[in-house]
Parts: sequence; C-alpha cells; structure tokens
Amino acid sequence: MRIVADTNTALSGLLWQGPPRRLIDLARERALTLCTSTALLAELAEVIGRAKFSARVHDSGLAAADLVQDYAHLAEIAEPAPLTEPVSRDPDDDLVLATALGAEASLIVTGDRDLLTLGAFRDIPILAAADIGR
Repeated sequence: MRIVADTNTALSGLLWQGPPRRLIDLARERALTLCTSTALLAELAEVIGRAKFSARVHDSGLAAADLVQDYAHLAEIAEPAPLTEPVSRDPDDDLVLATALGAEASLIVTGDRDLLTLGAFRDIPILAAADIGR
C-alpha cells in the first residue's frame, strides 16, 4: 500500500504515540510505503522547527532536522502531479492531493477536515490515521 500522509500526520507520527506513529512503524517494517514530496518535506521541516514543538523534539532525542531527514529516508519521494484547478477548500492542501497523484498513492492519511471532507480524490480514499484498518 502506498500512502501519502499530510504534514500534521507525519509530525504526529514523529513526535507522539498513536495511529500516526503506527504508520511510520509499518513503513519501517516495509508493510507499507510512505510517499511524500520535497515540498511536503520542506513544510514538515518548517512546522517541526516551531517553538511549540521544541520540547517534543527534544524528548525524541533527535534534532528537528534529523527527524525530517529520517522521515525523508523512510519515504519515497514523488513529484506532485499538476492539478488543473483548486480542489480543497484550503488551497495549501492541494499539495497533498497532487503528491498523492504523483506518487500513485492508494491512500491519503490526514487529520485535516478540509481534506477529510472530500472523502476521496480521483479514487484515492482520504482517511484519518485512526480509521485505517477499521
């Protein structure tokens, strides 16, 4: 299974326990393939570097840049496919959709309501991490 996780899901998986962490663990076990893009990695680097996450990053035992690099090595990097028009209510979320198309993903995992509202994008289901396997 090829999965694109949005930035908040990746961040949650790197810094907390729970369903998003399970996705990362499954990718480490090669039970699924995480896919991302350089633009999503840049967004992850920006978000994980915010002061509000500094304690969680510190508790991980790694620097923020190392966490992002670890995720980048774990994931397959895809080129986002061009979208002809905006899709999501939040135009920034279209990057996740474009990455999923470019990666030929079988699933998009997110906690973002603007994406979850879509339900699917071009036959790619959009689910919350907690709903995978139900």
